[in-house]
Parts: sequence; structure tokens; C-alpha cells
Amino acid sequence: MAQLKAGSRLKSTVCDTQVMVIAAPAGELALSCGGAPLTEVTAQITKGEINAEHKDGTQIGKRYVNDDGKLELLCTKPGQGSLALAGAKLKLKEAKALPSSD
Repeated sequence: MAQLKAGSRLKSTVCDTQVMVIAAPAGELALSCGGAPLTEVTAQITKGEINAEHKDGTQIGKRYVNDDGKLELLCTKPGQGSLALAGAKLKLKEAKALPSSD
């Protein structure tokens, strides 16, 4: 578990996914990708195996959020693993609908 702050960069230990923290709630968070914990982007790691239940993949340039929207991550490098907070998968943030110009 780690405390996150805006601007932090993290990478997966099981695939190529890298993310930047856009917003995070206070406190310790169990953030994972592919079923394994994320680590600082500068850390030296040995790649592990992706959990089959967490193999939905990430898309570059997309934002991922938790259910209450307090955690937001920007994918800076795509990979095969899916992002999760305490085991609950993060969902792709949808674009806001623009008002009509009638």
C-alpha cells in the first residue's frame, strides 16, 4: 500500500502499463495492475505473470477512475493488465456531454 499524490508516476510489475496520478484520496491505497501491485516508475523490477481475471488492458491517453471518482489515473503507456484499487477494477472515465448549441 502506498500514499499517492498528483503527479506521481507508477508502473506495472507484470506488463508495460505506466500511469500518472491525476487525483488521489488521502491515505494508504492498494493500487494494482494485472493483479500485482504498482511500483514507482524508477524502481528496478522483475516482471511477473498477469492474473487472468485482471487482463482487460489499458489504453494510452485514457483516464481511469474508481467508483466514487476520487482516484483518477492517466495511462501514459498501454499494457495488458487492468488497473484496480483494493481488488476493484477501475473504469474508463467517460467524456462529459457538451450542452447543445440550439
